[in-house]
Amino acid sequence: METIEDLGVYTFPALLDNSVRKFGGCSALALVGKEPLSYSQVAVKVRSFGKMLAGLGLKAGNKIAVLGTGRPEWGISYLGIVCHGMVAVPLLPDFSETELSAIIKHCGVDAVIVEGRLFSKLAGLKDILPSVVIRMEDFSVISDSSCCIATGPVSPAPVSKGNCDQSSGRARTLADFENFPEPAYAAKEEDTASIIYTSGTTGRSKGVELTHKNLVWTCVQCQNTHEVTSKDRTLSFLPLSHVYEFTVGFSMQILNGACVYYLGKPPVVSALLPAFSIVKPTIVLSVPLVMEKIYKNKVLPTLTKNKLMKALYGKKPSRKLLHRIAGASLKKTFGGHLEFFGIGGAKVDPKVEEFMKEAHFPYAIGYGLTETSPLIASSGPEITEPGCIGVVMPGVDVRINNPNPKTGVGEIVVKGENVMKGYYKEPDITAGVFTTSEDTAGEGYLKTGDLGVFEKKHRKPYLILKGRNKNMILGSNGENIYPEDIEFVLNQHPFIAESLVVEGKEGLVAFVKLDEDKVKNLIGKAKTIVSNVVTFVGDKGQLINEIKNYVNSNVSKIARIVKIQEVIEFEKTATQKIKRYLYDLSSAKPAGC
Repeated sequence: METIEDLGVYTFPALLDNSVRKFGGCSALALVGKEPLSYSQVAVKVRSFGKMLAGLGLKAGNKIAVLGTGRPEWGISYLGIVCHGMVAVPLLPDFSETELSAIIKHCGVDAVIVEGRLFSKLAGLKDILPSVVIRMEDFSVISDSSCCIATGPVSPAPVSKGNCDQSSGRARTLADFENFPEPAYAAKEEDTASIIYTSGTTGRSKGVELTHKNLVWTCVQCQNTHEVTSKDRTLSFLPLSHVYEFTVGFSMQILNGACVYYLGKPPVVSALLPAFSIVKPTIVLSVPLVMEKIYKNKVLPTLTKNKLMKALYGKKPSRKLLHRIAGASLKKTFGGHLEFFGIGGAKVDPKVEEFMKEAHFPYAIGYGLTETSPLIASSGPEITEPGCIGVVMPGVDVRINNPNPKTGVGEIVVKGENVMKGYYKEPDITAGVFTTSEDTAGEGYLKTGDLGVFEKKHRKPYLILKGRNKNMILGSNGENIYPEDIEFVLNQHPFIAESLVVEGKEGLVAFVKLDEDKVKNLIGKAKTIVSNVVTFVGDKGQLINEIKNYVNSNVSKIARIVKIQEVIEFEKTATQKIKRYLYDLSSAKPAGC
């Protein structure tokens, strides 16, 4: 376990130097099926990239956008930027051209590093792109102010006089800058390392400014949830541009000498299963949707496939045994060596958590925000409790602001070294997200927008989420209605894949995405839909009505749904959270309907 005594200061140069000194010959970064780069080799490439950036006229304080999927070169690019005094601006691969345009204009980036497969996203932005564009896969300089951006994958080729080796007619790469001096940079903890533009559930994307200390301090503190060693292997398939994967799945692993393997392709089942078999990871980070799909589409149907199995599954002792058997099989699916399956980014379905706990599956829960680098509270595999987040990370001060006198539920507010510098170029918005002397928590705490409460578990105060402050609906008689609780009930229905509950003019409205495969097998046939209810469903209209009756019979009177509307696909953030603002009935027409 690495500490501040090992690093000296909370900066990325200190983190990398410590890792090279202790783990130089150990495997560091690799694509699945390829030979890993050692920590010493990574450091050489980081230094070479720093020379390239300086040779292209970039200097400390310049902002460099990084647009790419998970691969070793992404991490090398990031470290090359921040270890030489520049600021990384990670961009989510699924940002639209409109979003990329807005960010580039707002941030004013001085260079772009882009993966070949994502070049098409820059095709319409040549008028606002900076003078330097670098291809991520081989660090070739492919554009300057005098050239245009290609619309497809690009191989190294001369594209401008400024970035072309005149004697050979080829694009310049790292080797061409080896004689340039490496830029000197005395890193300070308060220096900005990243400006991360969020893709949130509530609309406007803001640039979260995070310092070296914000990020490095957090990855050091994360070790209190789970200790990583140089023997660990991580299979990474979440976006590195999201701070959850970056801090826990990259920085924390590099800090401790682990090896990170990247999928190198979209994380579909056909790609993930063989990758798990090859890497045999000890650590995997995921979002709730992955395990929820496994449970709902694989585990539950298998454990309730006939009357006998259903009867056994309905009794707690036999259900636990069945879960244990399913859990053992699931661990083999993940390669057989899994010790830590981290889940973050959204609230986990309590039923799925119950399964993982009873299955002895080594899952861990984490909660945080981009603004908190990201971890606030967590529980490791040994102390998870279904429905709870866990304990607050050491060194972080968490309070419940303006709690309800009856329930104790209030907004979660945070203070600590993990809390952001602010929103880039947005002083008024920044000021508005911190508490004042009028708040019960006191002044200077970051307002998360999440509702929560503390409860004692294992003699420790566990943080429990109760929904988003902005999502909470005020009932006609002043009651607090938490749509997430209703969505949980909806998602238990076997024909619903996902749901979202909002306030309509006449009451609560549920948007639902149906499980189309199951629906096709249902229409026109007598089926057991839920519990002991058997209904002949002639069309989707009847099914929607059945779903409405189901949810209203399983929630309180104040939480009943007046209308259900089908959605073809929900629009989501990088962590697979539904963008709630798009389905706000008080504004625009819901998307994807």
